[in-house]
Amino acid sequence: MREETAQARWEERTQRPLLALAVVFAVAYALPIVDTSADASLTVVCAAVEWAVWAAFAGDYAVRLALSRDRREFVRTRWLDLAAVVLPVIQPLKLLRLVSTLLLVGQRARMASQIQVTTYVAGAVVGLLMFGSLAVLSVERDAPDGNIRTLGDALWWSFTTMTTVGYGDHAPTTGLGRMIAVGLMLSGIALLGVVTANIAAWFIERFEKDDVEERRQTEAIQALTEEVRALRTEVAALRSRANAD
Repeated sequence: MREETAQARWEERTQRPLLALAVVFAVAYALPIVDTSADASLTVVCAAVEWAVWAAFAGDYAVRLALSRDRREFVRTRWLDLAAVVLPVIQPLKLLRLVSTLLLVGQRARMASQIQVTTYVAGAVVGLLMFGSLAVLSVERDAPDGNIRTLGDALWWSFTTMTTVGYGDHAPTTGLGRMIAVGLMLSGIALLGVVTANIAAWFIERFEKDDVEERRQTEAIQALTEEVRALRTEVAALRSRANAD
């Protein structure tokens, strides 16, 4: 129990700092892509910041694992966190650092009790649109047959892809770009499912509340009816006694 309390205390204390680091990661990732005139030194600094943020999330996972009462259960139930930590080490690809950081941020955000489902979904949509646009722009801008050349094109493509509309006016031509497209499609479908489930749950809750209120009113009416019947019986009994006297 003591270890669980220490783990919960650690997660609560590191929640905001890690989310702040995620914002720093977003800036470091976006800057070299948006600013095409950035020199090599700035690119190196941004890459170092990305690795540092990933290392902070990896360290957070290691600390939570150490504080866990049942480490096997911790690894089994948080396998996605482990995969996000291990992937960039296996293959130091920039896109993997992006994916792993997004996964780690999403896991920590879901653990925060103050973050409601609506807030989480809205943040996930904005984050996926932004990072999806930047990721596809970084791999498609210099492609020989690519037609996603500007940030506006990338944002429009990300929006139509996540909503599964797919107008086809902009589309990735590289293998990596198409992998990003598949990820955005699946993420968009998953988020749509969360939104639909949330709305359905809200309607069900409202109907249940209405049913409960209706049952209470029905029970109150039945109770009043029984009281009126009892009063009528007493009045009839009193009248019978008065007539007998």
